[in-house]
Amino acid sequence: MSTAKKEVKRITTHQLQAMKRRGEKIAMLTAYDFSSARILDAAKIDVILVGDSASNVMAGHETTLPITLDQMIYHASSVIRAINRAFVVVDLPFGSYQGNSKNALESAIRIMKESGAHAVKLEGGQEIGESVVRILSTGVPVMGHLGLTPQSIYKFGTYTVRAKEEAEAQRLIEDAKYLESLGCFAIVLEKIPAKLAKRVSEELTIPTIGIGAGPDTDGQVLVTHDLLGITKDFNPRFLRRYLNLFEEIQGAVEQYISDVKDRDFPNEKEQY
Repeated sequence: MSTAKKEVKRITTHQLQAMKRRGEKIAMLTAYDFSSARILDAAKIDVILVGDSASNVMAGHETTLPITLDQMIYHASSVIRAINRAFVVVDLPFGSYQGNSKNALESAIRIMKESGAHAVKLEGGQEIGESVVRILSTGVPVMGHLGLTPQSIYKFGTYTVRAKEEAEAQRLIEDAKYLESLGCFAIVLEKIPAKLAKRVSEELTIPTIGIGAGPDTDGQVLVTHDLLGITKDFNPRFLRRYLNLFEEIQGAVEQYISDVKDRDFPNEKEQY
């Protein structure tokens, strides 16, 4: 009798939770445009995050704070048009959900209706509980995000590892269990000690997705521009660069410039 795994045509929250139960790791990457998302989907990535990191890598801002809800919807819509298999999660941007659950609900509904995305992601724990409950009440899946939460960077004052102290670690565990109890389908754990991430992952029944959180989370996420080496100056310990596209693309462009100036491009075969 064959034990071959059935090919998944479309990833869902149900399948992500089943992957955790059977110990299959979840692979997640960011995308902000049609072309990138089409490549990730063709490679059979499980989850695409339309992250507010677009503020950094696409728009050049120092933090994620400036990106707007309209801009997130634009990026998400571009990604959705490219995918056939991946599950697409969209960040609710700074100011669109904090402190106002009605705002949070309206923001989530706009993302789902106008982009066609599959879920939203919010940063924070018990302080955003009312917003999470309100969004979930409409049937919109919610992914949590704990540890280093970039939208709170000015409160932290640094991008260093979070929850190294016992009090903060305990609060993170409590927040993770709280988000699970509300109905979040998964939680991102960013830049926390590997032992803490392992403990949280073992104590939750929903998947954890790590970034700088060690190998024992249920999945991993990276910013695609970092993984491909399109970004050049960002070098945290947790980042593995699989390519160095900055230099490769720069070299290709320099060659093109040279070919144009030397009248080598276009040649006889490249004209009508």
